Amino acid sequence: MGLGGELVAVWEVPLSDGLHKVGFEHGTTTGRRVLWVDGKEKVHHDWMFKLVGSEVFSIGNTKCVIKIEPVGGFSYEYSLEVNGKSYKKFTENQSKILKTWLFPLEGAFTRVVLEKDTLDVWVNGNKLDTAGEFVDDGTETHFDLSGHPAYIRAVSSGNRREGLIHSLVVDDVEIPEAVE
Repeated sequence: MGLGGELVAVWEVPLSDGLHKVGFEHGTTTGRRVLWVDGKEKVHHDWMFKLVGSEVFSIGNTKCVIKIEPVGGFSYEYSLEVNGKSYKKFTENQSKILKTWLFPLEGAFTRVVLEKDTLDVWVNGNKLDTAGEFVDDGTETHFDLSGHPAYIRAVSSGNRREGLIHSLVVDDVEIPEAVE
């Protein structure tokens, strides 16, 4: 984060291509606003007469808004909206639709994400080409991980409320799900 500002809020936004860190500086005497995404400055205002309001920005195609609201005296509250939802609602929804695995492969950590609503597969922030096939107990989505055969198996849990159970298999070894 930069110099001369007061870091007042930090959020981690889980998207298909990874976890993005958003930082916000707000100088309550000058109105200075600086917004950072993954360590890169996205918005910079050195002087603003109006201390409250909002900053609109995006992370890729995802629209975000930081709202600055007074809470009495010279205190302010900062909230983040992602795709029109509160940060809390957005992250809860993402945890329902994203399934994530994080594991070492050839000496480096590899992050595999399945978007359950679109069945897109992302590896280290890049969307992959996949081939789906039906198997006896469900489906398998096959893809290549740097020369390692991999697939995500989806089988019924047998419980309607629980839905499908997704598991990642790389080189015929099942990978445990990441806890993020």
